[in-house]
Amino acid sequence: MNNNTKLVTVYRAVGEIEALAIKAMLESFGIPSMLKSHASSSVHVFTVDGLGEVQVMVNQGDYEEAMQLINSRNEDV
Repeated sequence: MNNNTKLVTVYRAVGEIEALAIKAMLESFGIPSMLKSHASSSVHVFTVDGLGEVQVMVNQGDYEEAMQLINSRNEDV
């Protein structure tokens, strides 16, 4: 990702495994993404007050497409 690109949160996962699945799906459609977390997953296996939360972030310009993909995934589940 370009250092001058603004990143926005497109999904908040309850753990690293869920976040990695979303990241992989987005990247399979050509949308680069990255993960952001405030705590190590080995320390906080469960989400308590947001500590285990992992944010999936994309370039601002990819936000709409990423949201459509995530929403269509959630409808299929």
